[in-house]
Amino acid sequence: MLILASQSPRRAELLRNAGISFEVSPADVDESLRDGEDPLQYVKRLAKEKALEVLKTAAQGSLVLGADTTVVIDGESLGKPADADEARCMLQRLSGRMHQVMTGVCVASRDSDGKVTAEVEAEVTDVEFTAITAEEIAAYVRSEEPMDKAGAYAIQGRASRWIPGIRGCYFNVVGLPLARVCTMLSRAEQGKSA
Repeated sequence: MLILASQSPRRAELLRNAGISFEVSPADVDESLRDGEDPLQYVKRLAKEKALEVLKTAAQGSLVLGADTTVVIDGESLGKPADADEARCMLQRLSGRMHQVMTGVCVASRDSDGKVTAEVEAEVTDVEFTAITAEEIAAYVRSEEPMDKAGAYAIQGRASRWIPGIRGCYFNVVGLPLARVCTMLSRAEQGKSA
């Protein structure tokens, strides 16, 4: 059984669309950035912490999938905006520029002897934004779509009109690099049967 350690409806939808069966058990971990931690270290650490937290109460033989996504510009992580003003500021920073979306992914399991295995990887996608006017930003923020998204936008939603191109995995920008996840799950399954 696969357990998704996330309450993200987008991650759940991506897994369902890929034909993967799973249960949802959101992890409750502190998502604060640590001193000196770069964005890639940050998403990998959080993905692992989420997976291991849920693994503690998971049934024997379960695989737990943890993930965390951040938007990075000028070396700084942009998480989910706290309010409309922060969403507006984030979108102004992204306007007319290239940025990166980073997702850390962890697949964790525990064998019959209680030994825990956790494989952690990350995916990075470059995303190009066209210039967005202040009026467009204001209207987008009013739609409330940005409010629960890292970087204050959804590539699969209204913000798609400002994204002429990406380099890398599209699904990573939505919130879960599916091809990478499937490879990791396959390895974990093979490890269990070995």
